[in-house]
Amino acid sequence: MIPHDLTFVLGGARSGKSAYAERLAADSGRPVTYIATAHAADAEFARRIAHHRARRPASWGDAHAPVELADTLARLDDPHVCLLVDCLTLWLANLLCPADGAPLDDAQYAAHVDALDAALRGARAKVIVVSNEIGLGVVPLGEQTRRYVDELGRLNQRVAALATRVTLLVAGLPVAIKAEPARC
Repeated sequence: MIPHDLTFVLGGARSGKSAYAERLAADSGRPVTYIATAHAADAEFARRIAHHRARRPASWGDAHAPVELADTLARLDDPHVCLLVDCLTLWLANLLCPADGAPLDDAQYAAHVDALDAALRGARAKVIVVSNEIGLGVVPLGEQTRRYVDELGRLNQRVAALATRVTLLVAGLPVAIKAEPARC
């Protein structure tokens, strides 16, 4: 079953994907909760987070879900709101390369991804999910990096299959990849 209203926004680094997703959320006419997956591991990344936070309207709610994204989506789900998840790329990094150095085993990882899939399938809210498209370059060196690229590609495919709309941002320009079918 395709969720009622799931938009998936993809793009490379500095492609404009987050700003585009924020405009979609603002234009929804609904109360917005921004679900951040980032973990500020250093001062430079803390500045990036502050920059994102500063450009959001003060009226938006905030939730932090570096790992428990499915639970956060389910807890905040309401048919009258817009939930903006930014981003799957960092959520996946938190799962595969956690700050405490204890990565999830394959079963735990699969459970998190399956739970996210179920939360998105069952969502009644307008949901906008942001992710990076990183698989367009060369095959990366190193087993861990290759696994990350492979898993993000699989995760992006899974979310795109669920989405009613998929937009790729290229140099700040939105390119429609999948549009919601016309309703008769």
